[in-house]
Amino acid sequence: MTDKRNSKFRGKKTHGHGTKARRGAGKRGGRGMAGGHKHRLFHILKYYGKEYFGRHGFKRPQSVVKANITLNLSDIRENLPVFMEEGAAKRKGDSYDLDLGALGVNKLLGGGTLGDLKVHVFAQAASQKAIEKVEASGGSVTIKEN
Repeated sequence: MTDKRNSKFRGKKTHGHGTKARRGAGKRGGRGMAGGHKHRLFHILKYYGKEYFGRHGFKRPQSVVKANITLNLSDIRENLPVFMEEGAAKRKGDSYDLDLGALGVNKLLGGGTLGDLKVHVFAQAASQKAIEKVEASGGSVTIKEN
């Protein structure tokens, strides 16, 4: 038994759906953003704006970007034994000498506290708060050039 609709269109090429409707996405004008420079141009300009096309903004060259590798005071207090094993810190009496350059650290920051540790820090840069906190605990900060 044949379906009435199939038999009605037997011999017809498109079965009543036109020449494009049963192709990939022909009836919808393509998939995604197809036609963005043709039949969908006004839709893009209206809803996405003129900023849709082309590059925007500015990316600074990596040679200009300066990213400091930093270390907080609380990190010194927690990791001082590790720094001594690596050879970046040395014990001198009741205080410690810590070379941040040996750790690959550029800047000392004042996050946290040193507690009762006396640390003499050698760094390329340090924040004002870090210097104050180190000196308050009985240590010192020496800024050294590269």
